Amino acid sequence: MKKLMHEIKEELLTVLKGKTLDVLVPPILFAILSGRLDLIYTVAIAFLASFFFTVYRIIKGANFFYALGGMGGVAIATALALISANASSYFIPDIIGSTVLIITTIVSIILKRPIAAWVSHIVRGWEKAWFFRDDVRPAYSEVSIFWGVMLTIRLALEIVLYLRGNAQTLAWANVVLGVPATVIVLVITYIYGIWRLHTMKGPGVEEFRRGDKPPYKGQTRGF
Repeated sequence: MKKLMHEIKEELLTVLKGKTLDVLVPPILFAILSGRLDLIYTVAIAFLASFFFTVYRIIKGANFFYALGGMGGVAIATALALISANASSYFIPDIIGSTVLIITTIVSIILKRPIAAWVSHIVRGWEKAWFFRDDVRPAYSEVSIFWGVMLTIRLALEIVLYLRGNAQTLAWANVVLGVPATVIVLVITYIYGIWRLHTMKGPGVEEFRRGDKPPYKGQTRGF
């Protein structure tokens, strides 16, 4: 159990890579200040927080366009809230993004190219051909279904809160359903994924690279 927890910790660090504050701080500030300050001051402070994180990332050598991506999203959210004079509009980009991601997830599963496999391929650099083997792919398809269900629940909750115009509750829901929920989903994904790969008796990545023949030892670390 201790070994598994250590593996999970390392896997989370691999995926999150220390960028959680960039995502957490602006919506937390928005949630705290919403209703306490005028809308223009609330969104301005949230935007400035994102701006400072962007500058910090660039100074630290992060990719320029990647670093600007997060601030761009906050800028659009800020503009929508100010134009509509409605604090809840700050979360429209997040609602749209969740919708697009759900559709992408469904399409990827139908095409037998599950989004979970693509994410793992991008993060780890493992060969795409391994992910799409018949004795490997189903594990990533099932995880993708789980992701899709969780995203749908999150989207439904956000839409309900948005329609009610409860900006502060929507802000806190966005925070809780953001990084904290993602961490929980990733932990479940890792535990289930490793177990599922083992039950399918397919090759591990290294066995696939060597061209080993069955019976395989299977994937014992990483998903």
